[in-house]
Amino acid sequence: MKRMHWATALLFTTALSAQETEDHLSVEHAECSYFGPQGMKLRADRSNAARVGRLGQETAAIAALLSRSAGPSRAADGSSDNLVDRNIFGVLREKGITPAARANDYEFLRRVSLDLTGRVPTADRLTAFVADADPNKRAKVIDELLAAPEWVDKWTMFFGDLYRNTDIVRATNTNRFADGREAFYRWIHYALSSNTPYSQMATELISTQGQNSFERGELNWQVGNRVTNGPAQDMYDQMASATADTFLGVSHFNCIMCHNGRGHVDTLSLWGRSASRAQAYGFAAYFSQTALALVRSTPGVNYYYWNVNFNPRGSYTLGTTTGNRPARTQFGTSRTVAPEYPFTAEAAAPVAAGENWREAAARSVVNDPLFAKATVNYLWRELMVRGLVEPVNQLDPARLDPDNPPPDPWTLQPTNARLLKELGEFFAANNFDLKAVMRLITNSEAYQLSARYDGEWNPSWDTLHARRLVRRLSAEEVHDAIAQTSNVPARITFGINSNDRTLTRTVNWAMQTPAPNARGGSAGFLNIFYPGDREDNERRRDGSDQQALALMNNNFVMTRTRASGAGPNASLLRQVQNLDERQMVDTLFLTVLSRYPDETERAAAISALANGNRGQQAENLLWTLYNKVDFTFNY
Repeated sequence: MKRMHWATALLFTTALSAQETEDHLSVEHAECSYFGPQGMKLRADRSNAARVGRLGQETAAIAALLSRSAGPSRAADGSSDNLVDRNIFGVLREKGITPAARANDYEFLRRVSLDLTGRVPTADRLTAFVADADPNKRAKVIDELLAAPEWVDKWTMFFGDLYRNTDIVRATNTNRFADGREAFYRWIHYALSSNTPYSQMATELISTQGQNSFERGELNWQVGNRVTNGPAQDMYDQMASATADTFLGVSHFNCIMCHNGRGHVDTLSLWGRSASRAQAYGFAAYFSQTALALVRSTPGVNYYYWNVNFNPRGSYTLGTTTGNRPARTQFGTSRTVAPEYPFTAEAAAPVAAGENWREAAARSVVNDPLFAKATVNYLWRELMVRGLVEPVNQLDPARLDPDNPPPDPWTLQPTNARLLKELGEFFAANNFDLKAVMRLITNSEAYQLSARYDGEWNPSWDTLHARRLVRRLSAEEVHDAIAQTSNVPARITFGINSNDRTLTRTVNWAMQTPAPNARGGSAGFLNIFYPGDREDNERRRDGSDQQALALMNNNFVMTRTRASGAGPNASLLRQVQNLDERQMVDTLFLTVLSRYPDETERAAAISALANGNRGQQAENLLWTLYNKVDFTFNY
């Protein structure tokens, strides 16, 4: 660990000693809540309630830290005609809650840059933005970010998580191989870069058929739904369940595939408690004309691509007694189940003669208001930190409509059901344009509220978005922020073929890797920040002692806190070495933390630079900024 001047160490400390207790959680450094007994409790509890409570604690602590360097801001009056503001501020007015002030320009640009592109703004871009007097500059920078190639990288990673793009599905020993994983990545990347309507993306994934999953990336979605050690109906069930979960946000449909809802999901879902396994059979029947086949890509080599074939003679039959699910007991006089859409009746699309039944399933899915609501809920959570429905894949179809509330004692499920409904309608009316929804949300006053709050905060207001909720940066965001701000690029090399193939691909940004398990030299650093594996382990955004130690000691960080290179390849420390102390301190703060230091921070840093070896003290200062708590949070 580097040795810092005592004043710098005191000012920028990132961890409490082992003797500190949870009584110190109110101090201005948010990292306190991740050490000691309270931290252990938070890390041990993975329930959604704990996650939501943790968001509130993190936000309060970060807000206290930011209050020292807030900069100018103005009150948010919620008077815009943005449908997000109309609904958020409408509820706040009804409840007599005053929203937080508007985030200042420094906070806003850092926030929206990370949210839309996964990257922090450069110091030059930040200072130019703050100095810009154009009243429409926030809307303009949002458009700029939505058009950036980094937007495509960030959201390719997001949808790669959602679609669970990996080379191997370990649970079923299904190997897409690196070529299949890469093809799926390219398909997502191209769809986003060409602004393909999300309804079209979903339709292609649900209904696709064709040869060679190494060439047609969309085939790999259904390959990932393969199920082994049972009858074919097990795989059809999984295809139906994955579709309901991913595109409709109804994860508990998987329960209905095994048994009637009553007696199993009674307290979870009003819709689910009256759903029957027979209805689940009907949805799974849409997928019963699907056949997967392995094809050897190279003679004599165990390297295979997949075909996803259409079998017009396929059907969903009852009577199975083996496999991964309970016996499929025959009901009535027929053993064959016809396709039938189980969710919104108005969305059900008839099957045309000779049509691939999965095409009819896709039409029903994308025409269902649930599809639009589920998608905007995913996007809302990514941009606003907490979904309107949490968990985001547990929508209850019977408790979403504000114009048709459920009977007592049930309540509407979303925290703002009207907003969810109108966001979904906006998404559908705008041809399922992902960027249109992101533009709407990020332009809203609600999105642009500060994490700071003047006055006493009631934790129950967290769900109402009366202020900004903070989030920890993802593994890729932490990695790329260090590489970018230090101006010492990373080179991540990973295999894109296996077995007889020895090719590799190299990228400079973690956000450009196709999957968490595909990473090369930076994997050790990235894995500490819980990127997940897209199968058994979900991506997590909570802290740990190991993360703090990695930021202090990992070679990836340490090599970037030294002066190196020359010209355009000069590291950040090399670039600032000839500046005076004040200029150096301000430049490092702007570059790494997207803000100026407050006077206390500036004085301590200048004092440290003036004592001892200036180059070493500059390295210590940069190291310290990477270990500041606000570096690892988006606020």
